[in-house]
Amino acid sequence: MSDGEIQRRPGGRAVRVRQAVLDAALEALIEGGTIKFSFADVAKRAGVNETSIYRRWRTRENLLTDTLLAASDRRIPVPDTGSVREDLRIFATLVTDYLNSPLGAVFARVAVIPVEDPEMAEAREMFWRSRIELAAVMIERGVTRGELRAGIDPRVALEALIAPLHSRVLLLQEPLGEELPRVLADLVLDGLGARDNDTAPKT
Repeated sequence: MSDGEIQRRPGGRAVRVRQAVLDAALEALIEGGTIKFSFADVAKRAGVNETSIYRRWRTRENLLTDTLLAASDRRIPVPDTGSVREDLRIFATLVTDYLNSPLGAVFARVAVIPVEDPEMAEAREMFWRSRIELAAVMIERGVTRGELRAGIDPRVALEALIAPLHSRVLLLQEPLGEELPRVLADLVLDGLGARDNDTAPKT
């Protein structure tokens, strides 16, 4: 194998195979949930060897978590407007739109299904922990800019923002209104004593 072939593989076929597997895993998850989720099914859908999936992800829980994270990252990016208030409003709106979609509704249900398998429980915890860590930068930027006081726990702030959205979808099974994200973002930030950034874009 030539040096050129070695250099092309990581950014070429490997990337395409990973995306094909994640797309197939997402399709399998939507159709059958976690109970029927398997390497064999995903491999068949993706048109790849099952051992290739095993070598990369090792367990179905790892693949499930990677699939959830990849799909969530594509649909719920972390905004950076220069204002923590606008960031949280936009972020809450993105989460709302996602939960209102058929795909988001499936993920919301899957994410809270009781599981006895310790590995599955750990995988689910890792998923939510990873999402909180990715979104925490919005709160941290607000502290750095002086919009929020130091010492605020990003996790608590984000949970206060997002939990009511999931609660309404899962417990009440009601659609989320267009104004709810803004109301929740303002409620959280006003409770934290946020100071608006005058240089941030106004909406």
